[in-house]
Formats: sequence, C-alpha cells, structure tokens
Amino acid sequence: MTAVYAIVLIVGILSLIAWMVAHALAEGTRRDPELRFGTRGRASVGGMVGFGMAGMSAEFAAIDIGPALVGVLAVAGAVGGGWWAAVMGNDKA
Repeated sequence: MTAVYAIVLIVGILSLIAWMVAHALAEGTRRDPELRFGTRGRASVGGMVGFGMAGMSAEFAAIDIGPALVGVLAVAGAVGGGWWAAVMGNDKA
C-alpha cells in the first residue's frame, strides 16, 4: 500500500501545482480551474494530497500501526484535506 499512498501523493501535488499555475494564468476566463471544476474539484485535489500525506505518515510512523488502521487514517486524511480545500479555499467565505 505504500506505493498507492506515494502515487496518490505525487499525483495530488502535481495536480495542486497545475491548479495554481492554471488559476494564475487564466483567472476569470473559461480555462480557470476555479470556474471549470469549482469547490468539488478543489476538494478532490485536496483529498488526494491529504490521502497520500496521511497514508505515508501513518505507514512510516515511529510506532507500529496495523495496515487496516493505516488505511483508515489515510481515508481520514483524505476527508480532512478535501474539507480544508473546499471550505478554507473558498474566496467567498
């Protein structure tokens, strides 16, 4: 499962970078990811980063955590990252 967490983390970080660059270059136009994908898209990218970060952190923790609990913690990280990106990333709030 370590490979899954690592791949999702890399894809999430690359998506986040692409989102930021696209938003900076196309702000207000049809190509702006904020307008195309909205809160749901931002939450998906945040969820991928949260899943990968939490999964890798739990996998390589100093204490021995079972694989099932690592998976639960990774999903909790995805929910937390998605919520944070959706709620705190909203400029209208």
